[in-house]
Amino acid sequence: MENEKNEKKKKHKCPVCDRNELTMRYEASYVYSYVIDNDAPGRMNTDEFLSYLYDKRELKESRTYIECNICGTQYPPELLEKFLVADEERIKERALH
Repeated sequence: MENEKNEKKKKHKCPVCDRNELTMRYEASYVYSYVIDNDAPGRMNTDEFLSYLYDKRELKESRTYIECNICGTQYPPELLEKFLVADEERIKERALH
């Protein structure tokens, strides 16, 4: 059973360097807002300012991608399943950089 699990992991390879060390990453950019009041900034902060006690958080942008830990090539997450069956040349063409 363990060998079968390891075999499945090995099928997810980077088509550029042919290594199986891939990481899915999620990057996000937020704007945190704190209401200025009589004590520490933010309604949730009373004695001191603590940045994680914000009044409002807005997601400005985000992206998910797969990155090879060896060569640094990044791929769109939709290609994860295609690593198993797709033509490697086609995947290389769709690499983000």
